[in-house]
Amino acid sequence: MSDRFWEKPLAALTRAEWEALCDGCGKCCLHKVEDADSGEIYPTNIACKLLDRHSCRCSHYRGRKAFVPDCVRLTADKVGALSWLPSTCAYRLRAAGKPLPDWHYLISGDRESVHAAGMSVRGWTVAEDEAGDIEHHLVDRDL
Repeated sequence: MSDRFWEKPLAALTRAEWEALCDGCGKCCLHKVEDADSGEIYPTNIACKLLDRHSCRCSHYRGRKAFVPDCVRLTADKVGALSWLPSTCAYRLRAAGKPLPDWHYLISGDRESVHAAGMSVRGWTVAEDEAGDIEHHLVDRDL
């Protein structure tokens, strides 16, 4: 990977650089609810069944589509169109020409900094198979 690759335009990243850009927050792996009338999307605290809720990483990343068919494969083309991506998402920030935050591991040098800064889903999610009614799990956090 090239030096400071995260400053390149998203479309110019290699596959390895693209994957390395993820900050490991796990926010995109939370279930969402769409309002049928307005189309507005609301986050929940329910984690995808494949999300390791401690590491905030997918436990079966390469084969996730076999287990979660509607899992979205994020690409440079899709970033701008996915309004539900967290405001802190490295892909979203870089697509908008913004820098990565200080807590991003590529800046801090520490994979745990996203958790220490309280920017991940660690500690406040519920497992999908334990959640029950999704409407009881809406969150008012700015994701």
